[in-house]
Parts: sequence; C-alpha cells; structure tokens
Amino acid sequence: MKEYQTITEISGPLVYAEVDEAIGYDEIVEIETAQGETLRGQVLESSEGVVAIQVFEGTSGIDQNASVRFLGETMKMPVTEDLLGRVLDGSGRPIDDGPEIVPEERQDIVGAAINPYSREYPEEFIETGVSAIDGMNTLVRGQKLPIFSSSGQPHSELAMQIARQASVPEEEEGGDDEEGSEFAVIFGAMGITQEEANEFMEDFERTGALERSVVFMNLADDPAVERTVTPRMVLTTAEYLAFEKDYHVLVILTDMTNYCEALREIGAAREEVPGRRGYPGYMYTDLAQLYERAGRIEGREGSVTQIPILTMPGDDDTHPIPDLTGYITEGQIYVDPDLNSQGLEPPVNVLPSLSRLMDDGIGEGLTRADHGGVSDQMYAAYAEGEDLRDLVNIVGREALSERDNKYLDFADAFETEFVDQGFDTNRELEETLEIGWDLLSMLPKEELNRVDEEYIEEYYREEDSEREVVEAAD
Repeated sequence: MKEYQTITEISGPLVYAEVDEAIGYDEIVEIETAQGETLRGQVLESSEGVVAIQVFEGTSGIDQNASVRFLGETMKMPVTEDLLGRVLDGSGRPIDDGPEIVPEERQDIVGAAINPYSREYPEEFIETGVSAIDGMNTLVRGQKLPIFSSSGQPHSELAMQIARQASVPEEEEGGDDEEGSEFAVIFGAMGITQEEANEFMEDFERTGALERSVVFMNLADDPAVERTVTPRMVLTTAEYLAFEKDYHVLVILTDMTNYCEALREIGAAREEVPGRRGYPGYMYTDLAQLYERAGRIEGREGSVTQIPILTMPGDDDTHPIPDLTGYITEGQIYVDPDLNSQGLEPPVNVLPSLSRLMDDGIGEGLTRADHGGVSDQMYAAYAEGEDLRDLVNIVGREALSERDNKYLDFADAFETEFVDQGFDTNRELEETLEIGWDLLSMLPKEELNRVDEEYIEEYYREEDSEREVVEAAD
C-alpha cells in the first residue's frame, strides 16, 4: 500500500493529491494528519497524476504534511442480523455504547441494481396504522412513497408513528412460523438537529420499536460529506436483511433535502457547472440510484419499502428536490401547513396525496372488498366539500342547498374524525374503513355513486341518529 505526502490543495470538503499510479473511482482513503489523527475519505475524481478526495470528517487539521493512503477498495458496510436494535453514526459506526459489531459480511454500499426482469410487482399491503395513509393512499411492499412536508411541520412525528406502528398484517396472523418473514425498520437521519435526534431515540426506546430497528444518525453538525454516504449505508443494510435474511424492511430516510444540500455543497467545492437552482445536474441520477433500491425480487421472501421524507424549501413542490423525487417515486403524501395550524394530527392532506400502487394492493383478498370504493367516494366527497368552502366564503352558508350543506359537514367531519387521529393512535384497517362508512352515511344513499350496491347494503348506516349514538358512546 503506497503512502503519499503530496497534498496540493484543500477546498471545502475536498483534498487534492498528486499520485503516480492509477487510482480507482470511489476508492477508500485514509489521511493521517500531522497530529496523528486518522481521517477517512473517498476518491471523488481520478485523473492522470491528480485525485480529488472527499473527506468524511471534514478537512480541518489537514495540511501539506498529512499523509494519504489508498486502500484499494470501495466503501463497504459491515452487515449482520445483529445490527437490529443498534444505533450507528452516518458512516455506520456504533454510537450506542453497545458491543463491537461482528459482521457476517461486508457489502459494497453502492449496491447492485435490481434487474427489471427479476422485479416482482409490489401488491401486498403494509399497515401503518395511519388512516389517511392506509385508507386513502395505501402503502404496499416494495413501494417508494415519499412524504412531502415543509419546515416546521410535524413530519418527524409522522415518521416516528409509521416506524412504531408499521406491520405486515398477514405475517402477524401466521405467527412466527418457518414461512413468515419478519418486519424490520431501518431509520436513516441526515442533517437533523441533536434535539430531533433525542426525540427520535426517546420515542424508539420508550415504545420498544428499537428492538426491530437499525438507526443511522447523521446530525446537522456532522460533515456534509458523510450525509452522502448515510442513505447508501442504510439501503445496503436493508437489502441484506430483505434479500438474504427474508425480512420485510421499511426504510425511512429523513431529510432528503439535507442530502441534496450536501450534494450541492460538494458540487460547488468541485467547481462543477451548476444545474437548476445551483443543484448539480446529475441530482436526478443520484436520487434515482437511491430510490430505485426499493422493491421485491422474484424468488425472495423479503422486500425493501421506502418512505423518504423531504422538506420542500418554501413549501414549493416545483422545487428541484420534490420535483425530481416525484418523477422517480410512486406517489407522495403531503403534510399540510393549513391542517397543521388547525391542530390536526397527522396533518395529511389527502387531495394532492397519491399512492400510484394503491389499486393493486387493496380489495378482496388483500385488504377488504369495499376498500377501493370507500376511498374513491370519500376522496370525491371531500374534494366537493373543499370547493364548497370557497363558495361559502363568498355567499355564506345560508345560500347553499341542503345537499351542499351535507357535503360541507362531510368535509369537516372527514378532517376531525378520519384524518385527525393523534400521533399515538394505531388504527387497524377495519377501524379506518368503519370510520369511512360512518362518514359516508352522512350523505344520501343516492350520492354514493362510486361504491358497489352490495357494499352500500352491507355497511351504510341508515339513520344519522345511529351515528350520533356511536359518537356519544365514544
């Protein structure tokens, strides 16, 4: 292994060194400072005679007297089932005072693309216990469904609720038999504050969710370069548990905006020609490399499902980060500032939200036969109620017909009873659909044109008084 003392330039998180041999792209580097500290880095660019190295721990303390060693291998993640229940930093090193991790193997963090021919279509339901998602924007195994939020919104609370509650219903019924796959959550935090990190950890420990989770923490004061490695560490661990140990893995990544800011910072240090709003032109490719690592593989029990969370700068969904994410992923869940200011928990706005794979993951044999109809009917009724709210602001409620007033009441009840459930309530799908029928029963039968007759006969509550009795009992 050759050692060089040929550092020529330091620029932001990058170090440039002269070399006299061919150095591979993405190769791991150790830099020993004059003070005896060893820092890790990765080759970002390799041309004849000069390499650019991005240093994970930042470049402070490095000068021309530092020595550079090229290890001849790319970055690898030590993986084992024993990672469950552990807390690691953004580079995959334990920070929970637990024992050293003895890996079963070390896997390349870049991962291998899933051959499209071998992909299985995602269609099994994952229950999150959140009505706005389970009922209206159902998540299925192998899907990538991002949460679009803005700063100051409770997306962290929603992420914790999903991490705590998510389960695969049919696996539970089967018990811990030989056939069943277990469920695991891998949580990757990028650029979050120490306060947020403490909240996440307290919640994971208090509820016992940590036992089936692996947590990667990259904090706001950690180097930006490490942020670009964290999601790849997370997904390598997820792929190992899913495709080699048959787990159904739910990956939650927060916050993808911080990840993209790190890409922009490194791009600026490399003096690249910036793309839209200063982000690198290859950001679409980079995000696709992460998101496309979700899925199911033919012949394998396990699956990787992703919920990336991103805060939209200025609550603008045309910003490059949500815009590109929307192209790659299969839908989005919107956290709405207006619903949040009304005190709804979680403040999910179902109208712009969408799960493109929902139709294949619900219905008879998957969730419940009436699920699709109930969801469509509630969506239509809530959309009409929303439109009528704008009209009421102009003409007042008295000017509306009795039918219109019923739709207005429906919209209010939909928000307060269906969407607003609290961050600590875990609703089974049956309960979500029953609440849906309670709400649809506020409308006249003839208005229910998106639900099959047989389900209306079975589930429609004839009298509003019955609904009031149920509410009084609650």
